Amino acid sequence: MSRAGECEATLARLWREHLSAPFPTGLRGAEPAGIDVVLLDATIAGCVSTWQNNGGSLDAERHRILRDCIADLDRALPMITDAEELGYCQRLHRMATSALLP
Repeated sequence: MSRAGECEATLARLWREHLSAPFPTGLRGAEPAGIDVVLLDATIAGCVSTWQNNGGSLDAERHRILRDCIADLDRALPMITDAEELGYCQRLHRMATSALLP
């Protein structure tokens, strides 16, 4: 399988997991490192949905948005100690990163 095919398969799997996972209660209204996790979740989900609808491509603005989201997650993740919350945010990070790969 090509790198692009692997990326597409990984992102499809992560997306399915994300859609079936409830948003962790402890993250509602939480702002670790000043990051609004609810907004971050919605932003990444919107970009990933667009990526899927556009056959695996994003415009320059959505690339910038995802890079910003990844930077926000990089600041927030060390502050999250609950295993469920951490797993949820790590999956968001993997989805955002995967959507940026060629």
